Amino acid sequence: MLMSIALTFHILAVIIWVGGMFFAHMALRPASIETLEAPQRLTLWAGVFKRFFFWVWISIILLLVSGFWMFSLFPKPPIYIHIMTGVGTIMMLIFGHLYFSPYRKLKNFVANQSWQEAASALGQIRTFVGINLVLGIITTIVATAGKYFL
Repeated sequence: MLMSIALTFHILAVIIWVGGMFFAHMALRPASIETLEAPQRLTLWAGVFKRFFFWVWISIILLLVSGFWMFSLFPKPPIYIHIMTGVGTIMMLIFGHLYFSPYRKLKNFVANQSWQEAASALGQIRTFVGINLVLGIITTIVATAGKYFL
């Protein structure tokens, strides 16, 4: 019973975080480039990130709590669980950097209408989100199919 509760929260957190990155990177980004001028696009992204990053923080907390809870229930966690934990930790560190550096810069540049600098900060965020998206997909594959491959 405890494992199913922890697993449910764990999966929901992954869906929110990785699914949100996929949507932002693959759908919202191209649509915003096609339809909005830089000031509106950068202002939109600052607002989107404000809302999405709130949910990413909640997801990270849920992933840590549920992940360590499930980890403690294994007498000897298999290798794929260790890989998932390691890659997930890297993703969290990347997000922490993204949040406290380029995102903070983006907010300030948008508030000051420094559009060129805001675009540069958004480019950095896009790079980190792309990296985390790839890592998130890999982690999801390892978590769901790892016991069959490793």
